[in-house]
Amino acid sequence: MKSLLICIGLLSAGVARGQEAMGLDSIVAEIGRSHPSLRSSDALARSLDEGAKGARSWDAPQVSTGWWMTPYDPSLWKQQGQYMVSAEQMFPNRRTQEAEEAYLQGMSAVERAKKGTTANELYAAAGRAYDQWVVAVHRMGVLDEDAKLLDFMIRDAELRYKNNLGKIGAYYKAKAALGRLEDRRIGLENTVEQARIVLNTLMNRDKGTVFEVDTAVTPLGPVVPVDSAGLLATRSDIRAVNESIRLNGLEAAAERSKLRPEFGLRYDHMFSFGGMPMEYTLMATVRLPMASWSSRGTKANVERLKWQTESLEEEREAMVNEATGAAYGLQRALDAKRRQVEVLKEQVLPALRKNFETLELAYEQNTEELLSVYDAWDTLDSTQLEYWDDVEQLLLMEVELKRVLELK
Repeated sequence: MKSLLICIGLLSAGVARGQEAMGLDSIVAEIGRSHPSLRSSDALARSLDEGAKGARSWDAPQVSTGWWMTPYDPSLWKQQGQYMVSAEQMFPNRRTQEAEEAYLQGMSAVERAKKGTTANELYAAAGRAYDQWVVAVHRMGVLDEDAKLLDFMIRDAELRYKNNLGKIGAYYKAKAALGRLEDRRIGLENTVEQARIVLNTLMNRDKGTVFEVDTAVTPLGPVVPVDSAGLLATRSDIRAVNESIRLNGLEAAAERSKLRPEFGLRYDHMFSFGGMPMEYTLMATVRLPMASWSSRGTKANVERLKWQTESLEEEREAMVNEATGAAYGLQRALDAKRRQVEVLKEQVLPALRKNFETLELAYEQNTEELLSVYDAWDTLDSTQLEYWDDVEQLLLMEVELKRVLELK
């Protein structure tokens, strides 16, 4: 009997089903390599980088040709007609190009920060599924021990009843409990299967791929104190807002640079008929966008970006405030849950196990009824399930804290 209880309450258990067990780190690494959303973000960031390479391009040259100051009367063309070839080129302002290039390059930084936010959510989803799988395996281990124990109770009760050495009352309770174990096992097996499907989906693999996970329970280590500066550095969504604020500044600089003048050059060459000399025109061109009637749109955009930046700054403050509050709350809840798990593991379960062993020994010596042994087992079993419920809650809270703080 005692050998049936050796593994009860352990925090880790090996899994041997023929497949290599995957740890959470391996699963997270595979998600980072294979998930379509992350690959899409990489491609989008690359496209923005490629687009920024064209920021220093010039306007295309303009070439035109045709008759110039030619009389309508064709009979006069040989004496007064002219044919002209014209070429014109505008020269971009170097500072305008630099500002535009900086703005376009900043767009990819925003996308890369957004990718980090997406990855953080995917990793948290993987952590939740992984922990539910691990706890389900441990619960099934408890069920295995329970089934052996109940089977022993049933067979022993049958034997004693046949020999008029005991009552049959606890026999039916044990039979019913054995049936309930099978019901619970079906639910746990479904939990494992659903977690496997979730992880296969996150790793972008065939949903029916069979694999196992490392079932060792590894509690989260000490968490660094929560502070706003730390969140600004670690949270991808907050970094994305920071990059958006920086991008607004670059866009505003690009808009203001559009108010700088641009220069161009135009050359016209005329072929004259009727003995008249060939002629040309060479003219400089200047574009003056700073005029009040032509700069209204640019100034409006700069003002729009100013208020948009203020909105983003308020959004960032709200995100930091919310994340800080959530992290503090989770840390306090984690501390309380750890103490609960420790009390169950170190005090409650050993006492209930000792109580069960004492009653089991008394039953073997015919000084105690099987019903008392069953009740002691039932209490121990319920407490073990409560323990693993608390462990699961603890692990899921740790996943949530890692998501909030974006811990790797």
